[in-house]
Amino acid sequence: MNSDELRDTQIGLLLCDEGHRLKNADSQTYVALNKLNVQKRVILSGTPIQNDLSEYFSLLDFANPGILGSRSEFHKTYEIPILRGRDADGTDEQQKKGNERLAELLNLVNKFIIRRSNDLLSKYLPVKYEHVVFCNLSPFQLDLYNHFIQSPEIKSLLRGKGSQPLKAIGILKKLCNHPDLLKLSEDLPGCEQYFPEDMTVSNGRRGDREVKTWYSGKMMVLDRMLARIRQDTNDKIVLISNYTQTLDLFERLCRARAYGCIRLDGTMGVKKRSKLVDKFNDPNGEEFVFLLSSKAGGCGINLVGANRLVLFDPDWNPAADQQALARVWRDGQSKDCFVYRFIATGTIEEKIFQRQSHKQSLSSCVVDSAEDVERHFSLDSLRELFQFKPGTTSDTHDTFKCKRCRPDGTQHIKAPAMLYGDTSSWNHFVNTGEKGPMNRIQDLLLRQETTEQAVSAVFQYISH
Repeated sequence: MNSDELRDTQIGLLLCDEGHRLKNADSQTYVALNKLNVQKRVILSGTPIQNDLSEYFSLLDFANPGILGSRSEFHKTYEIPILRGRDADGTDEQQKKGNERLAELLNLVNKFIIRRSNDLLSKYLPVKYEHVVFCNLSPFQLDLYNHFIQSPEIKSLLRGKGSQPLKAIGILKKLCNHPDLLKLSEDLPGCEQYFPEDMTVSNGRRGDREVKTWYSGKMMVLDRMLARIRQDTNDKIVLISNYTQTLDLFERLCRARAYGCIRLDGTMGVKKRSKLVDKFNDPNGEEFVFLLSSKAGGCGINLVGANRLVLFDPDWNPAADQQALARVWRDGQSKDCFVYRFIATGTIEEKIFQRQSHKQSLSSCVVDSAEDVERHFSLDSLRELFQFKPGTTSDTHDTFKCKRCRPDGTQHIKAPAMLYGDTSSWNHFVNTGEKGPMNRIQDLLLRQETTEQAVSAVFQYISH
């Protein structure tokens, strides 16, 4: 950036939209903007805390340089006590000190922060029903999953001798979506014994182009959802994934089912993006499905032509998921919205979701007054990631020790007040069949799953 050319120019106001991108004080953008001779700085952000408090400090210090002291002073005075106070194993003294430092921090920052939550949108937008949908692995996925986590490679990793945890994590995440995302013989050596009879393999990948939805629990649920929406409504839907390979599968499925679809990923220029979005949002358009890469379309894209959205896989960063989930429930939306976050039951995806919840509760605590994957994992945290929890309808719900639900998971006390960032406060439905509690859920797509085995449980949030 050519900030040196503007260094001697007096600037009255600097307005930074999507300001959370200034979370890294060492980034070129941050350094360049910091050099400008600006009287007033304003940051706009829907997700000021993405991973940790040090990122929050970067934003606050950019807006008001020096008000919280140096980075090391902030770390010592606020970050360490607050995090220790929020640790489940923290002592009473640590919790007391953490609460005191949190109150002190809020007292400082609330003088120059204006906070507007989703509650404000509820006054102007239709109702939003948001769901976390826990999907069982298919038998094929389950065999492959157990084969991999019991492999010599993972056992070595968990003894501290392996050097590629991120590669192994990536394999499990892709497997949760669909086995077709992997070169099975290469990524999971020795797994050929589990191949179904209807499977043909070429160069480690399946040779035929048909999307075998029954190879994936999540894909089976999605296929039924799309069919029901197409048959019984005039709704449109957005499908989002972190992987372009998953978008490839969606595209093949749409072609096979004769669904009109539009795709937007990172390969597309800004002008073409705008045309595609306008085309999809046209009420008279033929396109039924919008395929979106979460990295390419997370921020700013308005897809109010759809009122349904599926986030097919979770990101380590809760802010990335929140940006993706906000594509349809926004200004201009006229229909009730139905949002679905798919999580593979008992797998690494639940652990990712649980880590998200911790980060989000930190955000709620600091911003609302109410570690990044690339960092080194401890062996204990790796052991948690490379486990499979059999026999659970939701490992996440098990961790809540929920007092509103019976031991079998059925909710007997309705959620009194739902907090968006805290799924333990949402309605909880376990799938026990057609006569079970999930048959009372408002959403027809989820009710139809009571006759199937793929969905194990659902968390539900209702906006207003």
